[in-house]
Amino acid sequence: MAPSRTMAKQAAPEAPNEPFKRALAQAARAIAGDGALQVTYTTGLAALEGSVMQLPEPSRRPDAREIAVLRGHADSLALTRACHSPAVHRAVAPAGGLARAVFEAGELARIEALGARRMSGMADNLDAKTRSRFGHGRYATVASPEEAPLEDALALIMRERLTGMPPPEEALGLVEAWRSWIEERAGSLLDRMGALVEDQKAFALLLRDMLQAFELADEPAEGERDSADGEPDPESGEADGEGREEEDGESAPEAPQSEEDAQGEAREDLDSGEVGTTDMFEGEAPGDQSARTQQPWRPNPSVLEQPEAFGYEVYSRKYDEEIEASELCSPAELERLHSFLEKELRGLQGAVARLANRLQRRLMAQQNRSWEFDLEEGILDAARLARVIVDPLHPLSFKHEKDMEFRDTVVTLLLDNSGSMRGRPIMVAACCADILARTLERCGVKTEILGFTTRAWKGGQAREQWLAAGKPAHPGRLNDLRHIVYKTADAPWRRARRNLALMMREGLLKENIDGEALAWAHARLLARPEQRRILMMISDGAPVDDSTLSVNSGTYLERHLRRVIEEIETRSPVELLAIGIGHDVTRYYRRAVTITDPSELAGAMTDKLVELFEERAAPGTTTGRPGWPGRRLR
Repeated sequence: MAPSRTMAKQAAPEAPNEPFKRALAQAARAIAGDGALQVTYTTGLAALEGSVMQLPEPSRRPDAREIAVLRGHADSLALTRACHSPAVHRAVAPAGGLARAVFEAGELARIEALGARRMSGMADNLDAKTRSRFGHGRYATVASPEEAPLEDALALIMRERLTGMPPPEEALGLVEAWRSWIEERAGSLLDRMGALVEDQKAFALLLRDMLQAFELADEPAEGERDSADGEPDPESGEADGEGREEEDGESAPEAPQSEEDAQGEAREDLDSGEVGTTDMFEGEAPGDQSARTQQPWRPNPSVLEQPEAFGYEVYSRKYDEEIEASELCSPAELERLHSFLEKELRGLQGAVARLANRLQRRLMAQQNRSWEFDLEEGILDAARLARVIVDPLHPLSFKHEKDMEFRDTVVTLLLDNSGSMRGRPIMVAACCADILARTLERCGVKTEILGFTTRAWKGGQAREQWLAAGKPAHPGRLNDLRHIVYKTADAPWRRARRNLALMMREGLLKENIDGEALAWAHARLLARPEQRRILMMISDGAPVDDSTLSVNSGTYLERHLRRVIEEIETRSPVELLAIGIGHDVTRYYRRAVTITDPSELAGAMTDKLVELFEERAAPGTTTGRPGWPGRRLR
């Protein structure tokens, strides 16, 4: 008994926030009506992906405000799980752009209103979440609609109509800037919302009428297949008059349908391949990915080549730049920065070099075993000459060295050059990139090193151009990109290593727009002749650009990043993996690892490359493997 008592004494005490986390998870399962719902806590934003709910990790001793906000996030996601049908949503939602954002904001307002109207405690939690969202105060004193997103204003007005809860003080300017415009065009439609809040499909059709009133319904819904002349597609399975607008512009009235009927019609749409881009509720149905097949009846654009088709606009690309690192500073300054980098990281280089040598040994071991024997031509196999001595009629044996997969490989290291990386994180990233590039070059693997940031803080010349034009609504990305080439794949390491010291230059690191940087690095990889292409993203946070987010929705850049990642992971021959420094990137990338200390970066990069090179892809496999799990280093 004594050893048991000793082990009990040595057990680590439970963290103060653990009871709250357990209670919150149980409440979320009860609200969602799904006992199998998994609730996890991460350092990222709240999200619902299939049957997994991700919530922000609470403080060790959360205060009352933090508890209310976390409850609000959990209640919102649980209500989405219980009261939202992804199939119905896809069948009626617009294809993309501002119309899609407004439609999704309205659907979320409906979902949260269902809980707020039935439970006062849930209403308080959802209100705390809303106030936290607008706590930055950017929308408190909005002067004109051009300075604020329409979808956020409409969501707050709908919340006010459905629950009686006024907008937060921090967002009053946002609401008042749009209220008269919205009421004038859709006041009668807003009056009808309360009676339809329980019926998702009827409410969605009302939202479509709102989009027409706002002159935003230019694109058909994903589940609609009307031909160019306005006639319905006979293969869609719809009645002749269903979904068709009356001549006077009003929508034809429809009889209310049950949830099962609505889901059944949506399934018919999905079975015929009528699926478009993903939406904010994309993670709620685990089996829906297989339904997103090619659509023979219309082009299948890629977010990598046509981001505008997926709702991601760029106000001006005129001032973006792709530049060599050596062009951003003089040779003398680069030499000084390189000396500083070597001095600061002299102690770290030993540890990184040992890890790099481990990677080299693993690759060279694969190379030494890569021989084919008993061939009719090639290199004479001296080890089998004894056969000829014993039997002179026995033919000579030859061998041939096989081309290993890693020997026809190119690796791109894409480094986040944002301001949050300043200091030790960027120094460690530069040192690790230097050592790994040298190691991979010894093994015959070409390496490209790229960086991404912006040319200015809070908008550059693109924003100035937008201001001069009178602040037109919905400008999209409002900053000037700076994509830096530190080392091309064909450049020898010895000629490019000094360029990495540019990361130490004061004023270089600004903001980060990850989605466009990934698309840029991906395009460079596709132009390479190597058969295997690996793209490694190293970042310490989600995409952030104050200029862009101040005039668009708060998830504008994040939505684009998710679509770019999905495109690369599911439809590209490029193998994508990510390493997050103090930021959970596993919620974005299928292949990902999160580290909490920059000094762990070298080990994480080496481990991931070793795993990739040791994998044996199935014949004909060219895309990433969905089953590759993300993990976190602590």
